[in-house]
This record gives sequence, structure tokens and C-alpha cells, in this order.
Amino acid sequence: MPSRSDRYNKKKRKSKTRRIITVIAVILLFIVAGLGVLAFKVYNDVTSTTENMYAEVEKEEVRPEAVNVDSGQEPFSVLLLGVDTGDLGRTEQGRSDTMMVMTVNPNTNESTIVSIPRDTYTEIIGRGTMDKINHAYAFGGASMSINTVQNLFDIPIDYYVEVNMKGLKDIIDAVGGVEVTPTLTFSYEGYSFTEGVPVTLDGDAALSYSRMRYDDPNGDYGRQQRQRQVIEAVIKKVASFSSIMNYQGVLGTLENNMATNLSFPEMVDIFNHYRGAASNINQVQLTGTGQKMNGIYYDIIPDEELQRVSDILKEQLEI
Repeated sequence: MPSRSDRYNKKKRKSKTRRIITVIAVILLFIVAGLGVLAFKVYNDVTSTTENMYAEVEKEEVRPEAVNVDSGQEPFSVLLLGVDTGDLGRTEQGRSDTMMVMTVNPNTNESTIVSIPRDTYTEIIGRGTMDKINHAYAFGGASMSINTVQNLFDIPIDYYVEVNMKGLKDIIDAVGGVEVTPTLTFSYEGYSFTEGVPVTLDGDAALSYSRMRYDDPNGDYGRQQRQRQVIEAVIKKVASFSSIMNYQGVLGTLENNMATNLSFPEMVDIFNHYRGAASNINQVQLTGTGQKMNGIYYDIIPDEELQRVSDILKEQLEI
């Protein structure tokens, strides 16, 4: 039979164990509460930022019903506009120095990026004139650009993302830089690139890499290829995030330099349901022939080339 001393020591040990468990439970409670507060703050920051970035556009509705990304099953399209406002000190409306159509298909688990030459000669919808496609932005902003691209390829543009050139630099810095493999060897604006040698670019280097045109044997088409490389690298970097990382810097960058008609819930749906497709990207180049008319250079796109690219986009959009 245990002595009184043994029973006392046993009670003392149980009491000490309960105190330790209680302390651990309190610490865990504080950690959970702290994480809850942090999550709430992140949620509020993201919501506030996306509300500031949100900019609706008036566009011709091509689809019978708007795309529903909440289901995670419907392919959608985005017009990516890199505008030259903010580049080299510019503050005016500017033009769309870069125009790309991106389709995202969760059923094939792949995305396609089509580069549109900025000098493409086409009808500017809403203005009733034939002109360079990048002038659509100067005449009527994202809305006129969307309507013009929809007419060019005979497809719906569901969303748009507009980023100024300074913003692209800041975004790349905010995600910690991007890695590309140069397609040729060249030096530009103090940076040197070697064909076939992977390199990690910060924002300034990425702009220099994607901006050079005159020393490229493929001219503006070569530059567009490098632009697609940089955009693809950014998309893959963001898609690789398992959660919001470095969110304060990224959000501040996006808020000041980006406009889109994607709402916060739609962004969450795309992040949750379409990341796999965003990691598998095909690149397509719309090509034409340079021609001068009245002393102005244009890129004339043959009908069969327009049909080729239109068919690719329609297949990816399942329309």
C-alpha cells in the first residue's frame, strides 16, 4: 500500500503535468489567435488592394453568358497590356507597347500566350479607322483595345490586365526576380546576356532584356519573344506560391501600377483552380510583313495567318 508521502508526490506530479499542459494550451491559443489576426490582415490588405486596382471596362459582349471561373472548369481569356505610361518618365496616356492574348484552359491543363505586333494594321473598333493596333489604347484605353482584339481574332476577351512599364519592373522585383534563358547573345543598357545560359533578372535587367529590338536579327518579333519569356516567368513564379508571400511588397506594387476588371473573388478562384494550367504555357507569335503606307510603317497580317491564330485561340477557349 502506497505511503502518504508517495500519494502526495504522485498528486504533485499530476498537478505539475496539468500546469504544463495548461501553459502549452495557452501558448497554442495565442499562436492560433495571432495567425487568425494575421490572416485577417492579409485578407483585408488583398481585398483593399484589388478594389483599388479594379477598373471596369465597356466592351462588346461576345459570349452569350459571362465566363464563370468559380466552377474551375471553363476556359477564359485575358488581354495583357503593357503600356508605355511610366516608362522613361512618361506620364501621358501612352500606347500599348505590348499586347498579348492569354487563354487558360483547365481541361487541357495548359495556357497559350499570343503576341500581337504593336504595328499590326487593323480596324480600330469604336473609331472606324484602320490604324496600328497599339493606337487603340491611346484612342480609347483598355476598352477600345479589348474590342479591337476581339474583332481581330473573332474571340471573346473575358478579362484584361494593364500594367505600366515601371510597374512590370517593380512586380519582378517584388517576386524576387525571374529566370530566363536568353535566345541570343547581346548587351543592352549596361546588361549582358548570353545565348543558352540561364540568368536571374531583377526588374531593371528584365526590362532591358525585353526592350532591345534593333540589334535582334528578328527585329520586333525577337523582342516579342523575349517579352513572352519574361511574362511567362512572372506567371509561373506567382503560380508557384502556395500562399501569399511577401504580400505587402507585391500588393503595394500591384496597387500602384496595375488595372484589371478581375474582381477579388475571381482572382481567388483563378489562383485556386487554374494554377496548374498557368504552369504549362505555349507561346504563339502572330506574324506579318512590314510595309510602308503614306510614309508610316505597318505590319500587314495575311488573312490565313489571322485564321491560324484565331483557330488556336478558339480551340483553347473551346468555342
